[in-house]
Amino acid sequence: MILALVDEAHRSGARLRPICRELGLDPRTLERWRAQKVGDDRRHGPKRTPMNQLTVAERAAVLEAATCAEHRDLSPKQIVPKLADEGRYIASESTFYRVLRAEGQQRHRGRAKAPTPRPVAEHRAKGPCEVWSWDITYLRAPVAGMFYYLYLFVDVWSRKIVGYEVHEQECTEHASRLLERSIRAAGIDGKGLVVHQDNGGPMKGATFKATMERLGITPSFSRPRVSDDNPFSEALFRTLKYRPEYPRGPFASLEHARAWVDDFVAWYNEEHLHSAIGFVTPSDRHAGRDGAILEARRAVYARALRRHPERWSRDARRWEAPGEVRLNPGRSGAVAQSDHVSAA
Repeated sequence: MILALVDEAHRSGARLRPICRELGLDPRTLERWRAQKVGDDRRHGPKRTPMNQLTVAERAAVLEAATCAEHRDLSPKQIVPKLADEGRYIASESTFYRVLRAEGQQRHRGRAKAPTPRPVAEHRAKGPCEVWSWDITYLRAPVAGMFYYLYLFVDVWSRKIVGYEVHEQECTEHASRLLERSIRAAGIDGKGLVVHQDNGGPMKGATFKATMERLGITPSFSRPRVSDDNPFSEALFRTLKYRPEYPRGPFASLEHARAWVDDFVAWYNEEHLHSAIGFVTPSDRHAGRDGAILEARRAVYARALRRHPERWSRDARRWEAPGEVRLNPGRSGAVAQSDHVSAA
């Protein structure tokens, strides 16, 4: 049955490795089954009970230790060393957690409020000026311990830098003025635009929040203390700081930093072939010119395929760009499980 399902999915266009990943198989296992002509699924599970498996009495002892009056407000990470101090060993912390989870008794312990899940910011952009992302990064100044601050807005759908400035201070007023200038430069009024950001002071400042409300912009925030909830801005800053011409030492002056960032933005928007948008420039994508560029590339590859079909084991490269870009797609908004878990 499994081999038939694999064949059907393969004929429908699915690749073998993703199919096997969904089935919990290795592609070589399927190849071996076919070569040996052993029939269908050969997985039968373990043939004997693991030697280190807990007995019924040992599992009961774990549950009793975790639920007794002395330990019911403690996590397994506290129970285990307390038992050791008493000269007793029942099981490891991970075994305590595993048994409690299997018995449906893993709960928050103690009087402190249980950690609550924080929803992750997830947005979809199907065109330019629907979702923007922004952040601030440090640029080294000539004085040790001092920095210049690069404020940068990027369009999530096109990856185009739509606004940027370099200042000597990090403050909400600079961010507010840059946002307004970026909105005007983009030729939009701001209504319906989502602006995603982290939880820094300039992002949460009253002036910036008032500016977004006045322009009709929908604010979006990363989860507190989650470093990768603003991936588009973080990836762009990495690209900036790993450019070959990025100074190895500090910038000589504020004017030097501003001039360097001007050159970087011109290169990034107008010359950089971005891998996430079909290897076209952000400006071409933002202006809608990417469709014609990709179509021309497909024509080039189609001609090459017709000239030498023997050199191609598969179809020619499709040269496509995503029609929809999602910010933090399919990520769980739940926080990490606390150590303080208990039996019900």
